[in-house]
Amino acid sequence: MTTKLSCAKCGTTNDLKAGYCYLCHDPLAGIPKLGTQALTGSTGEEGGGAPGKPVLRFATMLPFTEAKRYNILMSLILFVALFGLLVLVGAIIGALMGNINHGLAFAVALYAILAGTAYYSGSKIILALHNAGKVDRQKHQQFINVVEEMSIASGLPVPALYVMPTAGMNAFAAGRHPKEAVVAVTQGLLDNLNREELQGVIAHEMAHIKSRDTLYNICAAVLVGAITILSEMVLRAGMHRGRRSSGSRGGGLPAVILIVIGFLLTVLAPMAANILQMSISRQREYHADAAAAEFTRNPMGLASALSKITERGASVPGENRGTQHLFIVNPLSGLGKDTSKLMSTHPETRFRIRRLRAMAGFAEA
Repeated sequence: MTTKLSCAKCGTTNDLKAGYCYLCHDPLAGIPKLGTQALTGSTGEEGGGAPGKPVLRFATMLPFTEAKRYNILMSLILFVALFGLLVLVGAIIGALMGNINHGLAFAVALYAILAGTAYYSGSKIILALHNAGKVDRQKHQQFINVVEEMSIASGLPVPALYVMPTAGMNAFAAGRHPKEAVVAVTQGLLDNLNREELQGVIAHEMAHIKSRDTLYNICAAVLVGAITILSEMVLRAGMHRGRRSSGSRGGGLPAVILIVIGFLLTVLAPMAANILQMSISRQREYHADAAAAEFTRNPMGLASALSKITERGASVPGENRGTQHLFIVNPLSGLGKDTSKLMSTHPETRFRIRRLRAMAGFAEA
């Protein structure tokens, strides 16, 4: 059974389900040309279209530079808000201790300790957690070649390469600095993507490295962890203050107020921190998609890869909530169930695909 199809215009070999050429974007056989019928949105068999398959039409091209600027700005705003929340919780702890400066100093010191641990050991921990082994140069030669190509396109050193032994399709990048970066993909990804699609995925991960998202994500995760620890300390300090002042005349009401504030912070601060962290992750995914389109000059390759990953599953060994934001598609989202809710680490995949198609000058009719 034929699984590949050559483009009549440029001769590029494409996946049979692609619908359009990855190189020149010309519709392949079985998909209606972009004319009157395509603009009407018809998908019937009379015009040669595949039943139930979206018809593409020309659209105003979305500049990837504009998408990147917007997402970088939003990420910085959210990160500043997250750090502001850490300072707020530290100040409240200081107030309960009788000295705000002490509370602020403690909050910053806790963040520095956690960040230092993640900074120097984060990549090794993540690779071990997901059972990633070093790449086999004989078995994974195409993977190595594609990474080297995208390294040249992005202007980055070639990262250390790892493969996770699973049929699921996913990938992530880690590392505190481009010179120490790692890229890991699943065996399922290598088995199921063609070269153009693999280029899109690797370009996405190289974009994370170039934008220092790998370090950015560590800092965001550490901030969330620090806020959670500090929030619990606020509650404990409030309860201690309440017991200490319960024997004092007129000290009952202030103690109750402090306990209530501590309880609210314990519940609301970590929740707010997680929402901000997920918002940062979603913006960085859009940014990496746009940068990947710049590196490959082929947004359709990544769009097709995301579609395949969503359809066939993105599970990985050792998947957990602590690292879900690192992957190109959330491994915990479930088959085809990506969402863009407040607590989601990734934008809904169909929205990412829609943006990539717009970058190529196409949109669904």
